[in-house]
Amino acid sequence: MALSVQPLQPDFAGEVSGVDLTRPLSTDEVAAIEAGMDRYTVLVFHDQHLTDEQQMAFTRNFGAIETARGGNVTKPGEQRLPQGMNDVSNLGQDNRPLARDDRRRLFNLGNQLWHSDSSFRAVPAKYSILSCRLPANRGGNTEFADMRAAWDTLDPATKAEVEGLICEHSLIYSRGTLGFTDLTDEEKAQFRPVRQSLVRTHPVSGRRSLYLASHIGTIVGWPRPEAMAFIRELAEHATQPGFVYVHRWRQWDLVMWDNRQTMHRVRRFDDREPRDMRRTTVAGDAPTAEQVAA
Repeated sequence: MALSVQPLQPDFAGEVSGVDLTRPLSTDEVAAIEAGMDRYTVLVFHDQHLTDEQQMAFTRNFGAIETARGGNVTKPGEQRLPQGMNDVSNLGQDNRPLARDDRRRLFNLGNQLWHSDSSFRAVPAKYSILSCRLPANRGGNTEFADMRAAWDTLDPATKAEVEGLICEHSLIYSRGTLGFTDLTDEEKAQFRPVRQSLVRTHPVSGRRSLYLASHIGTIVGWPRPEAMAFIRELAEHATQPGFVYVHRWRQWDLVMWDNRQTMHRVRRFDDREPRDMRRTTVAGDAPTAEQVAA
């Protein structure tokens, strides 16, 4: 059966069938998946029994794997997964749920906020690829917001206002909204703010999208309270139910999304029980805005 993509949510999320991601893909299959990403921005693959190595091999079809440090507070030697894999589970090295007061767990609660992966890096991520090895028994859905629809439905005056604006993004900002401020000097240096454009243009489709995230801490040149009130208003607009696809995880689902055109968040779940989710990230190729010294 040939690879095909059927809409789950028109013009936003698609379901892919007719492909086995555990084996090497043909050039045509890679091109078809890329075309699906350009059209939908979120693609769902069911029943993909991947190893970590197979997931990384699949990821490399679309670019280099992002491997830079600075996306969590896990210390060297505490990693559960090999380099190239991002551990977004609630598990420690013993494959048991982290303690309620473990700072890694508390930091990772930030994944429940709307965000775009790696917008806190000067060169933000292209795609994220998330494999569900063990879903939560209750809760733990992932929601995706279509940032192209968010742009399309702004009124002309607001479009003119956001055009050209630059925001500062940092994990310090997003975790601070949850009260997580106990960072070491090294972590503060790793999480120093970077600048990102508030509006992006897709290089293939030419569609515009808002580039929002809970990592935003201000708009350059604006008083911070005014900036944050405006960003909150934009985020409320961008995450209204009509723009959101909700993915209810089954074991061995794989979901792939374009960070340049979406935000996402995980919903609360009972993390006294294991939830094993493993992400690979396709690195971006350029900054969205000129950087300055922090």
